[in-house]
Formats: sequence, C-alpha cells, structure tokens
Amino acid sequence: MNRRRALATTLAMAMIASRPAAAAPLSGQEAKDVRAVVEAQLRAMAAGDAERAFSYAAPAIRAQFGDAQRFMAMVAGSYPMVIKPAATVFFQPTRDAGGDVLQVVQLRDTAGKLWRASYLLARQPDSQWRIAGCVVAPGTATGST
Repeated sequence: MNRRRALATTLAMAMIASRPAAAAPLSGQEAKDVRAVVEAQLRAMAAGDAERAFSYAAPAIRAQFGDAQRFMAMVAGSYPMVIKPAATVFFQPTRDAGGDVLQVVQLRDTAGKLWRASYLLARQPDSQWRIAGCVVAPGTATGST
C-alpha cells in the first residue's frame, strides 16, 4: 500500500507541476464555485463522511480508488492534515491554458504546522467543478491573495 500511495502522490505532483501556465482569469462566480468544492470536501472529511468527500473527486480519481473507503484510507495515510485542519487560508485560484483551475489552500494542522495544498479542479460536462488531484507540501506563513 505504501508503494501505491507513493506512486499516486508522485503522479499527482507531476500532473500539477506539468500544467500549462495560467491563461485566463476566473470570474468571481467561478472562483466562488471552485472554493466551495474544496471547502465542501474538507468539511466532509472533517465529519468523517467518506461518501460525500469522494463525491467531489473527478471521475479519474474515483476510478483510480474505486470506492470512498479506499479514497479516505489514502487521504488518512498520505494527507492527514487535510482531514481536520485547525485553520485554512484560500488563495486566488488560477486557470491554466487547458481550462483547469489550481486552488491553493494554506492549512494549519492541529499541531500548528503549516501546509500548502494545491488542488487541481476540472470542470465536468455537467458544468460542476471536481477535484482532479491534490499535492500537499510543507508551507510557510503567508497572507491570502
């Protein structure tokens, strides 16, 4: 399982790092919608609602993990800081040339350590935003933009 988590993390990091540069700004409503998806998933994780948290994942992520319990086991093992952060700061999301959006969130875990979570969101055919990947790295204190 550790090898699988490491592979998933490496693939997610490569996917986010290889995204084309920002293309067009998001509208105010799009930025609110993107943030709402990430906030909703964070709330679901904090509540222990695996099914609801999994519902915000893009189809490729859902296919990769198969079910909500496997997804939450991966999150708990690889990204425990996103399950119940003590505080969050959302930065202005950016759109890449392909139309996907990067939403960066600063997290403070319950031990006071800062983390930087970079969420990749993709608009689905039904116009909903879904989380297509996330990379978490140690963060530094910064203000929101």
